[in-house]
Amino acid sequence: MKLIMLMLIINSCITPSLKHPLSLGLSLLIQTLLTALISGFLSINFWFSYILFLIMIGGMLILFIYMTSIASNEKFNLSFKIMLFSIIMMLMLTMFMLNKSMLVNLNLENTWIQTKYAMSLNSIHLNKYFNYPNNIIIMMIVTYLLITLIMVVKITKKNQGPIRQK
Repeated sequence: MKLIMLMLIINSCITPSLKHPLSLGLSLLIQTLLTALISGFLSINFWFSYILFLIMIGGMLILFIYMTSIASNEKFNLSFKIMLFSIIMMLMLTMFMLNKSMLVNLNLENTWIQTKYAMSLNSIHLNKYFNYPNNIIIMMIVTYLLITLIMVVKITKKNQGPIRQK
């Protein structure tokens, strides 16, 4: 858990220095994956974190299509400072992992059992959202999203191509 948090901090430190949309998208993908892992470890199952990851990937696909239509010919250059910073951070991360005194507090099985026990006491489950009072709201949201999807498809014109003109 501490390792994932450390990787989140490193990724957050590197992200402001990135300039290309592809590198920013990769950084966002790594950040989403690490956040989904943390939320999965802290809950009983990985269902919520899996849905979070899929939603973020869907949004990133839309961003990728948009960026390739706008800036398709832009070159991707790696900065020496960012590469050096990444290598130093990875070396520090490796030294952190190899140092046995740092890993004494990382008992994930004990944390997992404690989390499962605490969650079973509270009986927090996602199926409560689909029971009687809330299922009407869920069905309204699904219907709204379907109507919005149909409207967006009808509004877009087939004859007009990409956003970027030749």
